[in-house]
Amino acid sequence: MKKLLFPLSLLFGMNIAQAEDVKIYSPDSLLQVTVSENGGSPVYSITYDGKQMLEDSPLGLHTNIGDFSKGLSLKAAAPTVVEDCYSLKTIKTSHVHYRANEVVCTLIDAKQRPLNVVFRVSNNDVAFKYVFPHSYGDTRSCVIKSEATGFNLPDHSTTFLCEQALPMTGWMRTKPSYEEPYKPDAKMGEPTQNNCGYTFPCLFHVGDDGWVLISETGVSSAYVGSHLSNGTADGRYTIEFPHEGEMNGLGSSTPGLSLPGETPWRTLTVAADLKPIVETTVAFDVVKPLYEPSQEYAYGRSVWPWIMWQDNAVNYNDTKAYIDLAVAMDWEYILIDGLWDKQIGYEKVEELIRLAQSKGIDVFMWYNSNGYWNDAPQGPRQRMHNSIVRKQEMKWLKKMGVKGLKVDFFGSDKQEMMTIYEDILSDANDYGLMIIFHGCTLPRGWERMYPNYVGSEAVLASENLIFTQEANDAEAFNACLHPFIRNTVGCMEFGGTLLNKRHNRTNDGGRIRRTTDIFQLATAVLFQNPIQNFALAPNNLTDAPQVSLDFMKQVPTTWDETRFIDGYPGKYCVLARRHGDTWYVAGINATAEPLKLKLTLPMFEAGTEVMLYDDHAKTLVPQVKTVKMKKKNQLTVTIAPQGGVIVQK
Repeated sequence: MKKLLFPLSLLFGMNIAQAEDVKIYSPDSLLQVTVSENGGSPVYSITYDGKQMLEDSPLGLHTNIGDFSKGLSLKAAAPTVVEDCYSLKTIKTSHVHYRANEVVCTLIDAKQRPLNVVFRVSNNDVAFKYVFPHSYGDTRSCVIKSEATGFNLPDHSTTFLCEQALPMTGWMRTKPSYEEPYKPDAKMGEPTQNNCGYTFPCLFHVGDDGWVLISETGVSSAYVGSHLSNGTADGRYTIEFPHEGEMNGLGSSTPGLSLPGETPWRTLTVAADLKPIVETTVAFDVVKPLYEPSQEYAYGRSVWPWIMWQDNAVNYNDTKAYIDLAVAMDWEYILIDGLWDKQIGYEKVEELIRLAQSKGIDVFMWYNSNGYWNDAPQGPRQRMHNSIVRKQEMKWLKKMGVKGLKVDFFGSDKQEMMTIYEDILSDANDYGLMIIFHGCTLPRGWERMYPNYVGSEAVLASENLIFTQEANDAEAFNACLHPFIRNTVGCMEFGGTLLNKRHNRTNDGGRIRRTTDIFQLATAVLFQNPIQNFALAPNNLTDAPQVSLDFMKQVPTTWDETRFIDGYPGKYCVLARRHGDTWYVAGINATAEPLKLKLTLPMFEAGTEVMLYDDHAKTLVPQVKTVKMKKKNQLTVTIAPQGGVIVQK
């Protein structure tokens, strides 16, 4: 990353260093952030294309060395341009050119101690963080008691939010795990069930004026993971720290900083429509790698015995059957899930690893994260929470040629838990292992910060389709939310694409799938994660339509470009993703009626022949045909209720 230092007085229209109000514009001048000192209390506001998207909102920190939220004076340094070009295989686009205008606002308290607020404003994105530039005399550390940081949305905004779970609740006291439902287009300030606020990211619809997505990035072992407060009816939300009861009540809910030190970035994506919300890369733009990859990591598709066949499938013979499924599908991986230490055993699992490798299939292994913070019984347990034991286990995994781990059941955003996440990632990189997290927090820039990180669950994922019929009934609705909210800011290890009609081992009982096969295939494109643990089962080789199998044999898991085409959260979604020279345009419909759309697809020229996957209008059987693009790069499609469509070229 480089900073181009030159005066921007013409762009900003004033001498910022001497101005009462500090104004920071995006490179295209449509997005404006104004920072003011309101009677000693700093505030900021945001407009987009002249429309108010965030009203005066508080800034500042409450610390054990002083209150940096009131009684302050405001100064600002001359603006600079920040420009960065980077490549990253594991996010929605492989090459990013980031350009932003940066201003450092300094808040000075009565003792003349400074706290910097660094603002970066790019087209459609605002990121800011607090920086203590040096220690204060003999004070070289501090505790952040709370943040004054707030977000004051216009009164006419509605919300798409997911509640934060109560600590030490849920199955075996494993929450919060970011697996609560969303409520769409809700009024601000509505009562919450848990009174614990809302998990990031948080989406707001500012009426006819546009959209605001609020989140955070750059969270490491140096801070806690935060969330939004419950909010008020007039749209005021603040940053809140983890609940004291998390991790069995042990560990601090407030972060500690070494001085000089800084907080994570608070991010807002602001736009007139949903396209910049879906396509944003701000979570990765403002962070940097914390270490070098120990090797080049390879991504791809994986079979997952547990998801359809559950705990009893974690045995020697069923694992062999899934290895054969991976071979038949020409996929890269198998995930051997929890309980393998008891139901297969270390000696026999070594045989399975060697068997898989002999057939060209690499292996991921499941582990329990827990030390003292939950009661989850699945093993291997007590292997990931302690550095000595963890390194011993990883040494064995490296010797066996295992490529990665799925680590489960974290249930906290405290700084101590963020340290455990980071330690697992760092140690795993030393042993050439990739990491997937489940039962976990939201990734916050981790794809770029930790090069062996490949995805997190942190969503009401596919296992719920096995557990309850209600999840199946709501599957299309939820799937039409994730591309606009959860998956916008980080990889999402959903574990989807279920081709069983019934969710049991023999495809003849259990929960009933409501969505069509093409819907399921479309989610393989819509849900972005570089390692995809798909939910196909061996029986699908004979009971699933061949068109579905053929598509799943060739669908990629990494993308060079992502474009939003059309949609509305919870109703329908159409995205285009490019892998190499091949485009996949995937759409799904959560409404109760067939959805006819005239799609403008600029990646295909008029007259181009494309493959169209859709559901037969009467039977809903998946079908594929060749069609030609119309004039003006347009194609008219009809998506069945709880159905899908895919255009490929």
